Order: sequence, then structure tokens, then C-alpha cells
Amino acid sequence: MAAHTGGAAHFSHVGRIGNIVRRMGAQSVIVSQTVAARFGLNTTDLEGLDLIQLQGQVTAGQLAAATGLTSGAVTALIDRLERAGYVERVDDPADRRRVLVRIRDGSIVEIAKVYAPMQKRMFALWSQYSADELKVIEDFLTRSLELSVDCVADLRDGR
Repeated sequence: MAAHTGGAAHFSHVGRIGNIVRRMGAQSVIVSQTVAARFGLNTTDLEGLDLIQLQGQVTAGQLAAATGLTSGAVTALIDRLERAGYVERVDDPADRRRVLVRIRDGSIVEIAKVYAPMQKRMFALWSQYSADELKVIEDFLTRSLELSVDCVADLRDGR
């Protein structure tokens, strides 16, 4: 992507996008809180569950890196999700010293049902964009996510 050094109009667009991204972040938190409450979970547990589902299976260390939680907090999160019947710990076949955490078969069906109507509507919206537009959107979102992860690491490290 070429860097843009535009005038006032360019910076106006950048500012508006910044505001929209902030609003999307806030709305994402509200959605998570609403869904988590429906299932008697806290938001961190629901988002941790989603991260596990997206990866298929994770180690506690990978979950700690993805969330920024301490190892103790991640262990407590996994314990809560395991007690609630959402995840299970399994031995890593590649390394017997390591334990993997994965979603228990069928355990998130009801949660998925809550998200399904929203996902359907979002996919319909996104499908209105051309392949080239979607490539730009994907690039923007991917790079923004990577930058956000880096910023959280900086904050965690006191930078």
C-alpha cells in the first residue's frame, strides 16, 4: 500500500475512520457482554472461548499471549470454561509435557446460535463489496489488528 500524504480532506477521512474503529471496538465489547451474560459467563471467558475456537486448540501459553492475561489468570479462565463444560484439556500428541485446550464437541452450539443471525447479516453486508474492495478491507483490518496487538504488548511492558 502506498502511503498517502494528502491535505485536510485526507486527514478528515483518517479521523473519521479512527472514530468509527473506536465505536466498533466499543460495540464489540457491548455484544460480548450481552452474549456472555446470556450464558452466565464473563466477557473475558467468552472471548477466551472464541480465541480457542478460532485456533482449534491452544496451549495455556498461547492463550496468555493472545489475551495478555497472566499465566495464573489464564489457568483460572481455562478452569472456569472446563467446569462449565465448554473446553477440555488434552495431552499434546507431539509433546507429552504439554497440554492443549480445545472446545468440547457440541458445547458451543447454543452460543453459535446466538451469533448466527448477526453473522448472516454481516456476511450479507460484506458480500456487497467487490473482491478488490474486500482485499483492501482485509488488509486494513489485518494491519490494524496486528498494530493493536503490538500496542497492547507495549502497554503491558510499560512502554
